Amino acid sequence: MAISKLLIASLLVSLLVLHLVEADQKVNSNQAASYIPGKSIDCGGACKARCSLSSRPNLCKRACGTCCARCQCVPQGTSGNLDTCPCYATMTTHGGRRKCP
Repeated sequence: MAISKLLIASLLVSLLVLHLVEADQKVNSNQAASYIPGKSIDCGGACKARCSLSSRPNLCKRACGTCCARCQCVPQGTSGNLDTCPCYATMTTHGGRRKCP
């Protein structure tokens, strides 16, 4: 009886460990997809183009620069096209609003 309880407990622990390892691999693969080592981008130039029509260009460039530094990409154009840079599109403020212009 004690052996079967020990066997069930060890099976549960091993399933929990496998689940945690799988979740960690998914998180790491998502982070790796958004940043490619060796690929660098001119954030200043990209954000200058992105914020060229903004009513508040300094605020726009500052937010864009933060997002660009983290994601290493900036969507083309002055607005929209967020599907080309998923990291940039999903970054939010503490209030839940989109961070990146």
